[in-house]
Amino acid sequence: MRFLRSLAAVIGFGLLLAACASPALPPPPPRAVAKAPTPAGVYKVGSPYQIDGVWYYPGEQPDYDETGIASWYGPDFYGKYTANGELYDGSKLTAAHRTLPMPVNVRVTNLDNGKSIVVRVNDRGPYARGRIIDLSRKAAELLDVVQSGTARVRVTYLSRSDLGGGAPPPSETPPEIANALPAAPTGKIDSAALGIVPGAAIAPPVKAIPLPTPAPAPPVQTASVEPTGQVDKVPVPPVTHLYVQVGAFSKLENAQRLMKSVGGDMHISALQRGGQTLYRVRTGPLASVQDADAALARITGTGSGDARIVVDQ
Repeated sequence: MRFLRSLAAVIGFGLLLAACASPALPPPPPRAVAKAPTPAGVYKVGSPYQIDGVWYYPGEQPDYDETGIASWYGPDFYGKYTANGELYDGSKLTAAHRTLPMPVNVRVTNLDNGKSIVVRVNDRGPYARGRIIDLSRKAAELLDVVQSGTARVRVTYLSRSDLGGGAPPPSETPPEIANALPAAPTGKIDSAALGIVPGAAIAPPVKAIPLPTPAPAPPVQTASVEPTGQVDKVPVPPVTHLYVQVGAFSKLENAQRLMKSVGGDMHISALQRGGQTLYRVRTGPLASVQDADAALARITGTGSGDARIVVDQ
């Protein structure tokens, strides 16, 4: 019995030594940390702001339709927040604009080749003089703008865009206004037929003559208002020119007054739009973007902060 106890003690001591000599077990693998979801962003118009001495006034612009020079921005902005709180991704069909609400969908047409796509405006910019929109790299690739760096474009407002994550755009009516009036009562309404007045003449029933069935209207071909990546080919003028425009007026005397104050080789160009004559004060035509940039710098140097580059025939 004592021998067995001694043997057990020896075996136990040996096991203890073996356990002390064994290598330590590796630590458990670290838990995977879930990444924060990508911000969906918000719908916003924004307050007036100033960049390099120039004031910009964002606002709802459902009739926005402008020509000018487009540029594009690349890797330096990848992963950074856009002006409405989204993350910029150059592989998406997005763009930056100085005053349009965000996010909205616009159609951008390259006036040099007729290629046209829909992009989502979700950022502010560009702030280089003479540029009206900054395209993501993907949008620039589809419009053939990457190699040239700039292009003559037309930008047209289409619609508000869905918020990131599939959230629908906000209602056109702000909640504080929509909820300002109480709901109309929905109580039970009693009704009864009117009795015939004794001695009154009763008109005979009118026989309805059926109208001819109209021919079915042809299907309306409408381009998508969402950024699907589809490149449409649209007709564009065979030749376009660049101008620097400092103002447009419905009254000729106002245009003449501005032209005199700016001086130089400015002239007045009349345009008929919506049954109204518009008098534009501009210089040009200019041969290239570089020439237009130089003319714009010269004119803004005289204090004409509203001058901009436009594309026209």
